[in-house]
Formats: sequence, structure tokens, C-alpha cells
Amino acid sequence: MYRVYKSLVTKWNPNKNPSNKVEDEAKFQEINEPFKAINENKAKEKSKSCNDPIVSSPGGSSHHRKSMEESLFYRPAILLRSLSRKSSSQSTSPTFLPKSASSRDNSSKNETHRRGSSDMEKLVLQTSMSRLSPRSSIIFSQSTQLRKPPPIEKKLECTLEELCYGCVKQIMISRDVIINGIIEQQGEMVSITVKPGWKRGTRITFDGKGDERPGYQPADLIMVIDEKPHLLFEREDDDLVYKVEIPLVKALVGCSLSVPLLEGEKMSLSFDLIFPGYVKIIKGQGMPIAKEIGKRGDLRINFLINFPMFLSSEQRFDASTILKDCSYLDFL
Repeated sequence: MYRVYKSLVTKWNPNKNPSNKVEDEAKFQEINEPFKAINENKAKEKSKSCNDPIVSSPGGSSHHRKSMEESLFYRPAILLRSLSRKSSSQSTSPTFLPKSASSRDNSSKNETHRRGSSDMEKLVLQTSMSRLSPRSSIIFSQSTQLRKPPPIEKKLECTLEELCYGCVKQIMISRDVIINGIIEQQGEMVSITVKPGWKRGTRITFDGKGDERPGYQPADLIMVIDEKPHLLFEREDDDLVYKVEIPLVKALVGCSLSVPLLEGEKMSLSFDLIFPGYVKIIKGQGMPIAKEIGKRGDLRINFLINFPMFLSSEQRFDASTILKDCSYLDFL
């Protein structure tokens, strides 16, 4: 197709036959109009397929592209150079073009030859135009659809309080966007409504809020919930775990403790005897259950008993005397 088109524009190049320049320019214009119309239709189709323009290489503005297009279709020298590059890159077969007239005799011969074959050239040109029609499935196939790049993931750290009661977080994100064919960094504020009961690993997807790249759809942005470490509590699924250290003597003779809650309040608890492995469970003081509105997990109190590092002989004898008749089953 490009060989036929190049042959036609070369033959009717006004610069090669100054004596018949007016007619050659009219013919040259007639050949270029269909190609220009097809390119414009193709650009409109691409602009409908996506919100942002698809740019093959950064650095060019829309005004620059328009001026290059006009120069290509209305200046013969630029058009010939462009077609020469395209034909050489697409095909290795030689293209035979009529030589330019060097004298009046040659000019008249070429003129007779051109006029005699004008009907055939018109038929070839019309056939090529029909194949390049914007409605043709060959040109506008599924290959023109933009591909979706992998999503971009970022962490969103939340405290246990925020995940327990919910909150709205405003996050400033920075992403690459295409502006007039140039990739620039742009900041944008996104709002995330954190719902009660969300856990580490919860994913929030923002469609098209990731980086933009030429030839691709905008990537998605995925915010992944991460839990900040808490000073008092650890989370295990929907339960909260509170660890408290007590000396051995309090574990044996009993004690009273003030246990903090996630809301900031405190609960007083009394214990007669605390043995190793004992866990106190407080119902309904854990994290909200996301799938069961109004329900919460439990608060588990784990006791860490501090044993003495050294006992004297008398102390060991006294402990042995007191505890010799005791067994683990007595505490159950």
C-alpha cells in the first residue's frame, strides 16, 4: 500500500515538473486528502476508547503534532521522506519510481504516460483507500485496545482504635500522569472510610488512580490495611490480648488488678490464685466482628508469673513444707 501511495505522490510531485505545476498540485492534493481524512478518523476513534490521549513518545504537544501532520500532507518534500522511511522499514523489495524529467522531451513523454495510466492509478488508489477505511476490521481491530498494567499497592497504617471504631483517613498520593505527552508527577488527595472490624490485609481498590504510561490504561491503586503496634494490646483475629506480669507471691496468695480496656477505661479484677497458663477471658471487650454487626470478640488476659532467680536454703525448706501436700489438680 505504501509503495503504491509513494509511487503516486512521486509521480505527481509539483517540484518535478515546474511547467505543469498547477495541475500537479491539484492532483497531489487529491491524493493526500483521503489519507489525511483516515488519520483524523483514526485519532477520533482512539480518543473515544480512553479518557487520556495515547502518546507513542513523550515530549510532544498537541499543537506540535497538528503542525507536523499538516506539513506531512501538504509539503511534498516532507511527505516523500516520510514515505521513504516507512517503505524501507516495512518491506525489503525494491520500489521502482519514474525518473524526473531532465528535458522538455522527457517531460512530454512522462506527461503522456501519466495521462494514459491515470485511470488505472485512480482504481489502485481507490482500492487502497477502501482497505484503509476506518470501518475496516483490519485497521481497527482488538489490538488497539489498551492493556491494563499491574496494580500499585501501598500500605495504610491504622491504629487498633481506628480499626475498632472506624474513621475517615485523608491520604495524599503521588502518581505519574500524562499531560500533553509528557509524564509528570501529580499529587492527589484520596479519602478512605475505614470500617469497624477491618483487619490487617484488607484491600481497598481505587480504579485508575495509579500511574499512567503511554499505550496502557491507568493502573489501579490498592491500599492495604496494616496495623500499628499498640502499647498494651495485641490483636488475634477478633480478640485482644493483654499480658500482665505478676510476682510469684501474688500468684500464690491472690491479688487485685486494674485492667485497661481499648476504650480507655479500666476494669478492676480480683484473683485468689493464679497458676501458670491461666487465662482470664472478658467477653465482648475485643474487636468488632465485621460480618456480625454489633458483636465483638473477647479480651484475653495472659499472666506472666515472675519466679525468683535465687532462694536460700531456709526459703526452699519453707516452700517445700508449705507446698508438699499441694498438687496442680487442687487448683482446677
